[in-house]
Amino acid sequence: MKLNLPVYDFRLRSVGQRKQIFDSLRKKFVPLTPEEWVRQHFVQFLVQEKKYPSSLMAIEKGLKVHVLKKRTDIVVYNRFGNPWMIVECKAPEVEISEDTLFQAARYNMTLNVNYIALTNGMEHYCCRIDEKEIVFLEDVPEYKRD
Repeated sequence: MKLNLPVYDFRLRSVGQRKQIFDSLRKKFVPLTPEEWVRQHFVQFLVQEKKYPSSLMAIEKGLKVHVLKKRTDIVVYNRFGNPWMIVECKAPEVEISEDTLFQAARYNMTLNVNYIALTNGMEHYCCRIDEKEIVFLEDVPEYKRD
């Protein structure tokens, strides 16, 4: 499926009737769902285009929101190991809505990041969390190494 992201070369394979994609961060093949296709493209976008260190990224990181166990799609950490950005990925046919932002904001109650990015592979939004205010940005910021 074509996305509104650069084209990247992925390792794909079929196991029976199911397709899998190699996740370079988790170092294993995972089921190739529409959401996973978006997630893998966005990871490569962050690494190759925005220069985010892959060693400071985690996929499907578990966390607790009040008493509920949840998983973030992508968490980017700063060089001190603190969460810096949450990325919420949806399948291309799923609209990015206010509910998507609220989902990431709920995760942020635990992680306390500086940035939230939302993508369905076709549309991408990024905002900075600035003293309890959400400021939408024109683009995903480059990774700050300082």
